[in-house]
Amino acid sequence: MLIYQLLSALLEYPDQELKDCLAEIETALDDDPDVSDAEGQAIRQFLAWMGETGLTPLQAAYVQTFDLTPENSLHLTHHLFGEEKGRGPALIDLSEYYKSYGVEVQGNELPDFLPLMLEFSSRLSDAEARVFLGDAAKVLNVLAANLERAGSPYAPLVRIIENRGRLTRLAA
Repeated sequence: MLIYQLLSALLEYPDQELKDCLAEIETALDDDPDVSDAEGQAIRQFLAWMGETGLTPLQAAYVQTFDLTPENSLHLTHHLFGEEKGRGPALIDLSEYYKSYGVEVQGNELPDFLPLMLEFSSRLSDAEARVFLGDAAKVLNVLAANLERAGSPYAPLVRIIENRGRLTRLAA
């Protein structure tokens, strides 16, 4: 689903290529019937912030938010296990889950990195993606709350992801 690809791109480390694609992302957002009005508005506000902010300040904000503040880590198992031994098996299980769908994690990123999880979700049906994200809803809630307390513009993006997973739980 397109919304997961868009959110994945927006939660990656910002670079000039991403800044150059903001208008294209907004057009894709307008063309996606699966995006609710509230989701679209939140993403448009984020895109406006990115467009108004220079690249270096964007990169500095990203590093400060996600890399230097452990409670905002985009590695979701970090919120559950920290650096404990239990994190390794959870990462292996997640990698195996991806493999069961024919997806092999490429590069150096861990399988619990939220943008990677969103890329994987984009390959699933809507129902499968919501169930997959629903398994992380509690962690996403904590992450979104941490970002909201910090006044981060990234908070609404994480809230969208959390809410999509929560909808599955409510329907069950």
